[in-house]
Amino acid sequence: MTSAFEAVRDRQSLSKVTDVAPSPGEVLTLVAAAGRVADHSSLRPWRLIELRGRDRERLGAAIAKAEGDKKPSTKPLRAPLLIAVVASYRKSKVARWEQEAVASGVAHMLSLLLDDAGWGVFWRTAGSATRSKPVAKLHGLDKNEELLGWLYVGGKPERSRPGRRKPVDASRFVSRLPGSEKPAPRVGAVIAGEADASSPSTDGSEKKSDRSKKSGTSKKSGTSKKHGGSKKSVKAKTHKKSTKAAERDDSAQ
Repeated sequence: MTSAFEAVRDRQSLSKVTDVAPSPGEVLTLVAAAGRVADHSSLRPWRLIELRGRDRERLGAAIAKAEGDKKPSTKPLRAPLLIAVVASYRKSKVARWEQEAVASGVAHMLSLLLDDAGWGVFWRTAGSATRSKPVAKLHGLDKNEELLGWLYVGGKPERSRPGRRKPVDASRFVSRLPGSEKPAPRVGAVIAGEADASSPSTDGSEKKSDRSKKSGTSKKSGTSKKHGGSKKSVKAKTHKKSTKAAERDDSAQ
């Protein structure tokens, strides 16, 4: 099996599946894991109902009755296994909406596990018929229960198309509480304006060092020129003296 991150990131709903379905034993194994979702007071306000074979036809008839159609709906026949997700509310201080959230969490977690196990999954509803009396009666729901839809489960086609969903830009959906202070930048993080704030001192020091280098070079060159000039003047004076001495010698001869 893949990691939890990969399973969540790569999941996709498959509206078309093959006629192969997981066995009841396989389903129980995955449900045992899916039932580990966060659950306030551990009420476990949910239950699941398997629909196989002719059960799907009976569901089609119940949907048709709820919608006032003469012909049974063929939608339940799109997968070999349907798993009805039921929110089964308990008497508790835990709010009703919290209990429904737990049931939804179980359904979503189960869909992830089925997908990771190699099965195609699609979470469907039947519109207003989902919580109609004919459909509720078919599933044997109590007064404290509501249907959240069905997981359509089957084999993954060999040439299933990749998901069409675009990558999620998380920055659009994550924010701070209104009026909160902006978080301090992380150590080593590059933030807008940080480079600009530090650039004047850096540039100034670089320019200063450049000027010092240039001034040092110019001083050295100036000194060398000065020394070079003094050597030439000494040579010229020496040459004049030697010439005069030679002239005196010539005159003496």
